[in-house]
Amino acid sequence: MSQTDSVDSLDLAGVVPPTVTAFDETGDVDLDGTAAHAQFVVEGGASAVFPLGTNGEFALLTGEERRRVVECVTDAVDVPVIAGVGAPSTRATVAHADHAASVGADGVVVVTPYYYPLDDEGALTHYRAVAEAVDVPVYVYHIPSRTGNRLSLETVEQLAAIDGIAGLKDSSKDVPWLTQAIDAAPELDFLVGSDSLLVVGLELSCTGLVSAVANVYPELVVDLYDAHVRGDDAEAKRLQSRVLDVRSALKRGPYLAGVKTALSLRDVAFDVGGLREPLRTMNDDDHAALERDLRALDLLD
Repeated sequence: MSQTDSVDSLDLAGVVPPTVTAFDETGDVDLDGTAAHAQFVVEGGASAVFPLGTNGEFALLTGEERRRVVECVTDAVDVPVIAGVGAPSTRATVAHADHAASVGADGVVVVTPYYYPLDDEGALTHYRAVAEAVDVPVYVYHIPSRTGNRLSLETVEQLAAIDGIAGLKDSSKDVPWLTQAIDAAPELDFLVGSDSLLVVGLELSCTGLVSAVANVYPELVVDLYDAHVRGDDAEAKRLQSRVLDVRSALKRGPYLAGVKTALSLRDVAFDVGGLREPLRTMNDDDHAALERDLRALDLLD
């Protein structure tokens, strides 16, 4: 399948929440809660979902758990599912990608291999192997602050020439890098992965928003995207400011704890539980502070 066919078949744009993995009270994966959260963001206007990203705690799951999450989310929603399949090794990444494609994922998201340093040729070989292994679009996931590996602009340009590489999700928060990457590979679909840069990303011609805030308030980020599409720049910027307020509130307490706590405060009809150790949930003080913040923003009933 050609790169153009891949992009056209998926038509990925709009708000793409990096959905959470729910856990039950024993710490096991709760597939019903995981599926319910994916349905929740779709009902809130998300145009696609991205399970097993950072918010999905993918690195803390076993291979079997990862497979079951992809299966339950693809069964649960009727929008495109781009499943996170990244791993430190190419062999494991290809295996995850092959499984995701076989159970109905519409695309796969491949974080740059982490822990070991990766040179340009290693990155190209890695992504080429994944693209050759599956017949669904492959999205590169660039988050050097977590992986320790940063893609050069020359590598991005060469990645764009590989059949099957359809886009790149950038969570580097490096606007000059993103600007130059889009210029180097305009044929790719770029997704901005930082809530602080949603409007900036759209103005740079990113097609989609991978937003952690959208895991809790999908309608807010969808409204921002819609305002941009209709050319209402003032409203888009106003909503970006509101997203920043929510983002600041969610960042209280331990890493990643804010999203799941806020979902419980929002009184949704499902439970996503806590985080998997060694990640920690919020203590009582942080929980109360988050609730105060969200009430002050008039975002709780």
